[in-house]
Amino acid sequence: MKKRFLFVSPHPDDVELGVGGTVIKLKQAGHKVFIVDCTWGEPTPFGTKEKRKRETQRATKILGVDKRANLELENRYLFDTKTARLRLAEQIRMLRPDIIFCPYPLDAHPDHLATTQITEAARFYAKYTKANLKGKPHYAFYLFYFFCTHLRIVPRVSFIVDISQQFKEKMRAIKCYRSQFIDYPKNKFIFDYIETQSAYFGKLIHTRHAEALYCKEAIKIKDFVSLL
Repeated sequence: MKKRFLFVSPHPDDVELGVGGTVIKLKQAGHKVFIVDCTWGEPTPFGTKEKRKRETQRATKILGVDKRANLELENRYLFDTKTARLRLAEQIRMLRPDIIFCPYPLDAHPDHLATTQITEAARFYAKYTKANLKGKPHYAFYLFYFFCTHLRIVPRVSFIVDISQQFKEKMRAIKCYRSQFIDYPKNKFIFDYIETQSAYFGKLIHTRHAEALYCKEAIKIKDFVSLL
């Protein structure tokens, strides 16, 4: 049965970095996949809003998602506000995802922390029946957290997704953000970092490349054979 998945990102490129392989894998399986970026991620030392929009368009084409939207909130000063919650809640009501993904809840970047707080609240707001919101009430069954943190930690992992077949395309999507990772010398380490990280998670499940996800709630399985 085909499902609907929504990935909420603080800035364009965070979904690609954290779960780009999972996004591609879901699309290859025929599911509906959506991305909502909270901000355009600008200003940055070598970027502009216009550059970031073009880079995002190229990366989105590689990912193959069904729709990508931007909440047009302020980069660097993203806060968990009523306005932010309502904007995302409307997207949730219109896109009607079965599962929502947002950043891991431990991070050094305030925008990432705010995105997680906004998403957790908006998931709940989206189900309100008496609310001045577009779309019909909807509640996503799961909220999963992806790893794109600025903290030097090993995340608490609930499950790991094999992206060995999708890793090359994931890296292509990340490289679309030239202003962030190629023109900006300080960030060129990211390509080796992502490869090392995905190889580490892959090693844990005896595969070449993988991405880690976390869930605060219990996860339902149909049978133990499906885990093997």
